Amino acid sequence: MIEVRNITKRYGHLTAIDRVTFRVDKGEVLAFLGPNGAGKTTTMRILTSFIPATEGTAHVAGFDCAEQPEEVKKRIGYLPETPPVYQELTVAEYLTFVGKVRGFSGTELRTAMERVMERLALGSVQHRLIANLSRGYRQRVGLAQALIHDPPVLILDEPTVGLDPKQIIEIRELIKSLAGSHSVILSTHILPEATAVCQRVVIINGGRIVAEDTPDQLSARLRRSEKISVTLKAPAADMMERFRDVAGVEHVLTTSDPRTVLIECALGKDIREDVARFAVGQNWGLLEMKPVSMTLEDVFLRLTQREDELPNSNETTMGERH
Repeated sequence: MIEVRNITKRYGHLTAIDRVTFRVDKGEVLAFLGPNGAGKTTTMRILTSFIPATEGTAHVAGFDCAEQPEEVKKRIGYLPETPPVYQELTVAEYLTFVGKVRGFSGTELRTAMERVMERLALGSVQHRLIANLSRGYRQRVGLAQALIHDPPVLILDEPTVGLDPKQIIEIRELIKSLAGSHSVILSTHILPEATAVCQRVVIINGGRIVAEDTPDQLSARLRRSEKISVTLKAPAADMMERFRDVAGVEHVLTTSDPRTVLIECALGKDIREDVARFAVGQNWGLLEMKPVSMTLEDVFLRLTQREDELPNSNETTMGERH
């Protein structure tokens, strides 16, 4: 549905993005992650035909973003970081305007407005001025304008920035509900957001793609050891050194919980049974034991550190699809 091949964007001597390549399949929700200034918004602007790439090609639903911008715009819904709303209009007036711009009129327009207002729970505020709405409702109105023509592709740039926790959950649930019927690119630097709603992750840093895969696969490929969290009834600090007596234990680490330790062993080894047997044999009161996976935050930090600090340059290209 979206195919990006080696796109580069230069502003004079500044290269904003450099040979970026990725794709988004039909019905997929893709997280486009990167620190501020990494090139996320530049990429989104090229995909929406707002600016052309200096080099490379980008296609949306089979249409070239540079050569066929009108066809591309018909097939995308775009929510930039700041919702493109006219605050002097009511919600209904604004969505009527957007619908007409999209070519709707009469019954078709009314049906489209009813559908999108129901989906985004805007019925109760449809006659209120947008200027008088909360940020959360203005964000919903921005999503409504992106969805009113029921596009196959949605591009959402930081859709939950500035929202309160309840509003964030609501927007995330909406994005998840769009999977299957829409292809979605979610540009964000909020890592829990990507974990919560996306099937696959693309990480960009310094204008270049450094990784592309599912969160679980990224974690598995960068993990250097196995970790087990062990919670004991008695304070763990007294027993920490004793866990080193278990065959295979390489490191024992404290945590913020004085009853819990992290036990580290070689990658691919499973020593949970031995650890459990040892703790029970010492009568320490084993309350919980669970494997600890590498979080997306860990993956992100490792991949976005400076290139000369990366432990293995091959890690920066894993999972990329061409």
